[in-house]
Amino acid sequence: MEQFLVDLGDHTDQTTKQMLQNLINKRIKYNRYKNLHFLMLTTAFVFGLFVFYFFYRTTIETSTNSILDTFSIFIKKNHFLTLFFVAFTLFGSVKVIFEKKEKYEKEYHALRCEIIDKSKDLWKDDKWKQRHRVFEQMKNKYDINLYHQSK
Repeated sequence: MEQFLVDLGDHTDQTTKQMLQNLINKRIKYNRYKNLHFLMLTTAFVFGLFVFYFFYRTTIETSTNSILDTFSIFIKKNHFLTLFFVAFTLFGSVKVIFEKKEKYEKEYHALRCEIIDKSKDLWKDDKWKQRHRVFEQMKNKYDINLYHQSK
């Protein structure tokens, strides 16, 4: 559990601390997949441009204006097939990572909204006056806004 959650003491009960810890974990996973998606998308795009440029320079510029000549050169040289396979695999992995990123974003947002909706039940009586400390720390340390439900 995060140190600032342990340091809250009696201002927040154990269930609320566990919910906040789960929210932090989901935010970290979402950020990880978001960064991984950006990295993979950039890599796939650059690699795709490289493969296209390499294919264009070696096949299309050197062959005559016949599509069959271009296709026969493409089939004869196995490295073209390998490069195109790697490029399609990269773009496929970008799609898979994007779906995981979307899944974790939905889970994170749902849990965040649940905490916001139940905040009156989680912080009762005199604890309600201390909840702003938790909200500020969550906002400052993890960029998690617990004041409003909008993204």
